[in-house]
Amino acid sequence: MKSKLKELSSRRSCQSIRPSLKKIERYMRGWLNYYGIADMKNKIDDLNSWLYHRIRMCIWKQWKLPKTKKRNLMKLGIPEYFAHQAANSRRKYWYVSGMGAVNRALTKERLINSGFYDLATAYQSVHVNC
Repeated sequence: MKSKLKELSSRRSCQSIRPSLKKIERYMRGWLNYYGIADMKNKIDDLNSWLYHRIRMCIWKQWKLPKTKKRNLMKLGIPEYFAHQAANSRRKYWYVSGMGAVNRALTKERLINSGFYDLATAYQSVHVNC
């Protein structure tokens, strides 16, 4: 499952994040409906946090230029100093998407509101009904 999620959210295919989110949602909904009766809350929580990190990485790559990254971070409420520091970092996408400024800008709530399928909530709704 994790390799399929890596394929659906790869850096090559995340030029537009919306179609990737729809594919991930469709795949995970089917997977949870099939395996939802199993007791795997901790594994789902770990997978969910990994997937949030992965989506942040795709969004970070999608912004491309440092000035775009800085502008978007500032729009999301990050102070200019921290936005500048994150935007001009020479570290790779995965590392920067785990930094505090990016985590505070692209929170779980914002990602869910933009269309991300939260695995933990979906698992709870499927698991409770069984």
